[in-house]
Amino acid sequence: MNIRGSTRRFETWLGRQLRLVPADLRLKHQRMKEDEFFFLRATYYRWAELWAERASKLPAGPSVLSVGDLHIENFGTWRDAEGRLVWGINDFDESDWLPNTQDLVRLASSVLLALQGHRLALKPEDACARLLEGYDACLEAGGRPFVLGESHHALRLMAVERLKEPGKFWEKMNRLRPIHRPCPAGARKALRRQLPDPDLPIEVFHRVAGLGSLGRERYVAIAHWDGARIAREAKALAPPATAWVAGVKSRVAHYRTILEKSIRCADPMVRARRRWIVRRLAPDCSRIELTDLPKRWDEARLLYDMGWETANIHLGTGRPKALRRALAALGSEWLLPAATQMAETVRRDWQEWSGA
Repeated sequence: MNIRGSTRRFETWLGRQLRLVPADLRLKHQRMKEDEFFFLRATYYRWAELWAERASKLPAGPSVLSVGDLHIENFGTWRDAEGRLVWGINDFDESDWLPNTQDLVRLASSVLLALQGHRLALKPEDACARLLEGYDACLEAGGRPFVLGESHHALRLMAVERLKEPGKFWEKMNRLRPIHRPCPAGARKALRRQLPDPDLPIEVFHRVAGLGSLGRERYVAIAHWDGARIAREAKALAPPATAWVAGVKSRVAHYRTILEKSIRCADPMVRARRRWIVRRLAPDCSRIELTDLPKRWDEARLLYDMGWETANIHLGTGRPKALRRALAALGSEWLLPAATQMAETVRRDWQEWSGA
C-alpha cells in the first residue's frame, strides 16, 4: 500500500474511534507537503505500518512500553508537584508495547531528517553515537529524571530560552478560534476538573496544534484566576496506530500506564480521563520546537540527554541488564544504518505525497 492509500485507510479507522475535524485534517495534509521532517511527525501511522512490514530486517530488542511516536520535537518542560521545572518527553499518544529499538530508530531518523533540513549541524554518525551513549548511560545508572534546578545547566539554558518572553505564549492563546459547536460534555468536565476552582467562568476555544494528532478534537479552556489567566487543554485520545496496523478491534491507550511506570518527575496537571488527555498549558509547560532553542546551543549534549530520557521511559517496564545486553549484542554502529534506511523510506513517501 502506498502512502495515499495508507492515509485513507488509517483516517477511516481513526474516524471510527473518535470525531475528526475535517478542516484540521486538510491542514495536516497540506503541512505534510512542507518537508520530510514535518512529514515524519505527521505520519506515525505509516511508520508503524512500515516497521511491522520490515520487522525481520530491522534491529530487534526487548519489548517495552514505548513512546511510539518519538522524535526530536517530542520533548518539553513542565512543573512537578514541588513546582520544579522538569524536562523530558512530552507526548505519549502512540505508546504501545514495542521493541526498545523502535523508539531509538525513530528518534535517530528524525535527527537525520532534521539534519537534511539544516535544523541541526552534527555529523549523522556523531548524532547517533550521542543518542546511544545517553541511552546506555541511563540504563547503567538505573535512570534519573531531568530536574532543571541544581544540575543540567546546559540543558536548562536551552530549555528556558522561550521563557524570556512569556507574552508570546499568551499571544498565541489570543489567536485561538472560537468553537462553532458545543464542546463535548466529557471534554468540558475534564477541563473543569483540572482547574484550581471547577466553578471558575471559562471560555472554551478550538486549538490547532501539533502534527501527528492534527485532525483530532482539541479544546482549550481559559479562565482568570487570582489576577491572571490560566489555560487547560483537552485532546481526544484514541488507541495507538499500532492497533490499526495489527488489525486489532480494541486496544486501550497506554497513556496513563506509561506515565505511572516511567522514571519521571510527573506533571500533576496531566491526566488521562477516559477519552481525553488533559494538561495545563503555560509558557513553561509545553513542547519545545527546534526553533524555540537559542541561536547557540549544544546539539551533542541535547541528543545525549534525549537518549537518556528515552531510557527513562523504557526502564518503566524493561529490566536494565536485559536492555543493556541486547544493546551490546547489536554493537556500537547499528543505529545509523537502521535510521538511514527508515529515513530514506520516509523521504520517498514524502516525495510521493508532495509531488517533489
